[in-house]
Amino acid sequence: MTRLPIILAVDDEAPVLASVLRDLRKRYARDYRILGAPSGAAAVDTLQRLHDAGDPVALILSDQRMPDLEGTALLERAASLAPSAKTVLLTAYADTQAAIDAINRVGLDHYLLKPWDPPEDRLYPVLDDLLRDWRGSTYLPWDGIRVYGATWSARAHEIRTFLARQRIPFHYVDVDVDAAPPGVRVPTVQMPDGELVVDPDPETLANRVGLRTEADHAHYDLVVIGAGPAGLAAAVYSAAEGLHCLVIEKGEVGGLASTSPRIENYLGFPSGIAGADLTRRAHDQANRLGAEILSMHEVKRIRIADPYRIIELTDGTELTASAVLIATGAQFRALPATDAARFHGVGVFYACTHSDLPHFAGKQVHVIGGGNAAAQAALLLARTAAKVSMLVRGAPPIASQYLLDAIAANPKVELRTNVEVTEARGDDQLDALVINGEVEPTDGLFVFVGVRPSSDLVADLCLRNDRGFLLTGPQLGGRPKGWPLDRDPLLLETSTPGIFAAGDVRQGTIGRVAWAAAEGGATVTMVLEYLRGWKTGSRGAAES
Repeated sequence: MTRLPIILAVDDEAPVLASVLRDLRKRYARDYRILGAPSGAAAVDTLQRLHDAGDPVALILSDQRMPDLEGTALLERAASLAPSAKTVLLTAYADTQAAIDAINRVGLDHYLLKPWDPPEDRLYPVLDDLLRDWRGSTYLPWDGIRVYGATWSARAHEIRTFLARQRIPFHYVDVDVDAAPPGVRVPTVQMPDGELVVDPDPETLANRVGLRTEADHAHYDLVVIGAGPAGLAAAVYSAAEGLHCLVIEKGEVGGLASTSPRIENYLGFPSGIAGADLTRRAHDQANRLGAEILSMHEVKRIRIADPYRIIELTDGTELTASAVLIATGAQFRALPATDAARFHGVGVFYACTHSDLPHFAGKQVHVIGGGNAAAQAALLLARTAAKVSMLVRGAPPIASQYLLDAIAANPKVELRTNVEVTEARGDDQLDALVINGEVEPTDGLFVFVGVRPSSDLVADLCLRNDRGFLLTGPQLGGRPKGWPLDRDPLLLETSTPGIFAAGDVRQGTIGRVAWAAAEGGATVTMVLEYLRGWKTGSRGAAES
């Protein structure tokens, strides 16, 4: 990194500001520039100068009660000047309601009650987590990997998205705007050693940046297919129970959850948490407990050779497992509008992250969908975009009420129901949509409509409903045809003994991150029961 990111502390009481700066410098001065501002107005001026200079702001720690500009109002102003910065409000007990209101108004990340002594217990743990999350999702000026791309390059967008979701730090250079080496092709990735790699595929990037792409062993107690919330929860709890667990993920760790700008209803995070941050923590926790997570590998098929389940990867590798969990989740369906596929990655997107905010600053964007993912994306984009139109085909939207309330209170977000996008238009990139027969200009379209379960992998092994969701436990109506055991399937067990399903791939899911994580954790109890029966040869064991 060529320059240190900034932590900005704001308080109008000089002794309090001095105390905050002292504690911040004691902990963070090595990795961050610590700046102070004696008022809300002074903080806005400082943020404007930092924005103009291109200096990254990692965290803003502000008092709430300030005479010229209250902390909440300051953070509203800061959203356009430092959109990726984490935000913390310092409050007295009497101001906690203001802090809670700020969570909805400005997406506040955390609030702390005064006094925060001792900082080792009440300040540093909070800031450590926020700064770790910020570094995992923010592009800093970087001396390592550089991605040379352009807004019209779908492949550049794919590479940028891949690196961001794998939490690989890089610097993005738009060749149409920023300084770039003469004649550089788009997309090109410059590696830390200076080598230019033109249009690399994900496997090449994974190997070059050091992701785990080979399993350490040939046999595992549990193989989890899919590293979304259900798969990661299963990895954490199975590893904690001493099971030898491998997670296989063909794409990015976190699945659809990692694309959520903010998850507000997950237990233990009163200010909400970005999906990428939550799944990063789960990934790190699973690794620490001993689970292996194998990236960039796809399972071709599973076959049964009792008492084992054999997992065949597309590269020809075979692994054996005593039990398997299908946690492959679901995918948003492609928009059926005319020419929408032509603009995929160059105006039409199926995910929204903080990295998109600078590209749509001051622009007009559209979001399709009526669920939580669409509502969260609309609110996130509104931090920098001039206008966000949230389009819902039916009425009313099905997003959680707290998100609908936040949208209603945001003047930059327009909620429109009973509308349909039938065509996407543009030359090299999207610039217009046909909505209910009328042409509207747009700078970007984010699509969150309908989910399709990713269950084809076990279509020949496990029973599914007519929409492709896997059936488990009581949904099978007793013992299915060919069931070899003298017991009914366990609650999350499929029609094949020893193969379990959890999360969005399973019938009965409600499409919430907490629900998927709970199912993934609950599966471990059933896997343990299955393995105990298998090892002892009791009634619960698979026949061999």
